[in-house]
Amino acid sequence: MLSARVKTLGAILLVACVGLIVAGGVSFWIQRARLVDDVDDRLIEKVQALRAVGDAPSPGIYLTRTVTGFLPSQTEGVVGVVNGEIVVSPSAGNLFRAIEDPAVVAAATEAATGSDIVLGTVSTDQGEVRYVALPVQIGGETGIYLRGVDMEAEMAPFQASIVTYVIAAVVVMAALGFASWFFTGRLLSPLRQLREAADAVTLDDLGTRVPEEGDHEIADLSRTMNSMLDRLEASVSSQRQLLDDIRHELKTPITIVRGHLEMMNVDDREDVIGIRDMGISELDRMTRLVDDIDLLSSAQGDQFEMRPVDLGTLTERVGELVSAISGHPFSLARSARGVVVADADRLTQAWLQLADNAAKYTPAGSPIEVGSDVVEGEARLWVRDHGAGIPPAARRRIFQRFARVDANRSVEGSGLGLAIVEAIAQAHGGSVDVTDTPGGGATFTVRVPTSGHPSTLVPTPVRAGDVVLQREATT
Repeated sequence: MLSARVKTLGAILLVACVGLIVAGGVSFWIQRARLVDDVDDRLIEKVQALRAVGDAPSPGIYLTRTVTGFLPSQTEGVVGVVNGEIVVSPSAGNLFRAIEDPAVVAAATEAATGSDIVLGTVSTDQGEVRYVALPVQIGGETGIYLRGVDMEAEMAPFQASIVTYVIAAVVVMAALGFASWFFTGRLLSPLRQLREAADAVTLDDLGTRVPEEGDHEIADLSRTMNSMLDRLEASVSSQRQLLDDIRHELKTPITIVRGHLEMMNVDDREDVIGIRDMGISELDRMTRLVDDIDLLSSAQGDQFEMRPVDLGTLTERVGELVSAISGHPFSLARSARGVVVADADRLTQAWLQLADNAAKYTPAGSPIEVGSDVVEGEARLWVRDHGAGIPPAARRRIFQRFARVDANRSVEGSGLGLAIVEAIAQAHGGSVDVTDTPGGGATFTVRVPTSGHPSTLVPTPVRAGDVVLQREATT
């Protein structure tokens, strides 16, 4: 298979060759036409001068007067023709013998049947002849004054220029080929580096990058390639981390179930029932883990339906939904007035996840508030609790998958809730953060940019953490 460099060089040389051929061909055709016109003008001028010759009693005498005085030339000749036969030649003879060729005489005799001057071209064994024939009609007799020019001699300088042009064209093509080979090699070198980098990329080594030099299209391609490799490396790293986390999370319940099964007394009914219940509980926990992983995957994808959402309506609906979470008095502290272009279901999902987390990690019976604000084109959806709060050192880590502030896992959960919230916020072009609640506790805030027009869109059913809420929709 031909390389891109060879194909590019071939295309350049082909276009250049066609251009030189067309340009040279047109130029030479025009020059040849001009040369023929010049010869014709010269022949006609010589014939026109014969008008000054006096009257003669017969064509033969007239032709004798006009032909015999012709001075011999290597490239031009004259004869007098009567009845298709040469009757008179120059006294000194014709050096250009092709004018006396029977083919020339016959062609002129056939063409000059009237009284008009006739021009023509005849190819003979001695070369190409351009002739002019002047009919001479006297006393009912007709003769022909025939004058011809050696076109090969006339064309000699022209043909020499063609040879010169061809030699120059060959030199130009060679120089163009060399320059094109060099510059296409330089131009395509980033593509070779790109290919080599792509060949070097493996799942075990994603650190290879392509040099980004210049501001041309190939440099842009290199930057795009590097950006893709960055995303690929981050994706593979994330997948590996996820697999490691899942392996760790699944290993614990499997170990627990296996250990209890190995120690179970099959003859003790109560022991069998207890082990069965424990196994079902661990399987339920693994099921919730798988569901949350699926939820996180969809939140990190593009399965979002962005529409104008009325923040006031959305806030009030979330205020109603959180009341289904037991163990804490929930209240709606503030409801913003404004619009955000977003997926209402996903925002509700994130909001309820924050509320569910607050309920899990704060003392039973402590109040929890939800609310929303619009500040400088940014919608802020927040949940405020009055528990122990989040240590500053852990505020970034808690949004990672399977991360927990409480290392002893005293609270049931997959450890993916806040990662899901962050993924939803980022999919909306926003973020999520945690700050201290005045008097103690933590306030989680989802921030998304606002735009659009008021809408009556109401969230459909969602699942918040371990609390399943019935989906509602308006028609």
